[in-house]
Amino acid sequence: MPWKNGGGSTTEIAIGPAGASLDAFDWRISMAQVATDGPFSIFAGIDRTLAVIKRGGMELTIGYQPAVTLGSVSEPLSFPGDTPTTARLLDGEITDLNVMTRRERFSHRLLRVTQSMSCTLDGDDIAIVLSLDGSTDVATPHDRVTLDHADAVLIEASETTTFQIDPAGNCYLIRLYPLRPSD
Repeated sequence: MPWKNGGGSTTEIAIGPAGASLDAFDWRISMAQVATDGPFSIFAGIDRTLAVIKRGGMELTIGYQPAVTLGSVSEPLSFPGDTPTTARLLDGEITDLNVMTRRERFSHRLLRVTQSMSCTLDGDDIAIVLSLDGSTDVATPHDRVTLDHADAVLIEASETTTFQIDPAGNCYLIRLYPLRPSD
């Protein structure tokens, strides 16, 4: 789908609620090919986390903060989606992974997973495992699935509270936490 600012396109991996528009999602996970320098789309009330998952890197200027370099071995970077942000590519086109949550409804965490790990979900939490650079096994007490390159699985706490991730290469774990009125 086209970027909100018209400067490129993105592949949507998952969105909640299902079928939501860019103006009405609670959370959204996508990958984008970034071929040129330029501004990010503004998303009012949205928190974002970005990871470079393929090729070189980029320098991000977020508001009036000093520029931050983000590369394929960098930790994911979180920032407000309603703060003007500009990217400058460092060595040609990149692919990035973008997680966005509506600030008053959800929070999130994006983790690169390079070795086996066990996870626990609480309440209405959601987890999404995205496999990159090889296969990834994901097991719950009731099921096991092998994800190939660019495959993802969504796990909800209402289905299981524990799962295991066993990556053969890089993969990412996205944790989505619904906010309660008291949060």
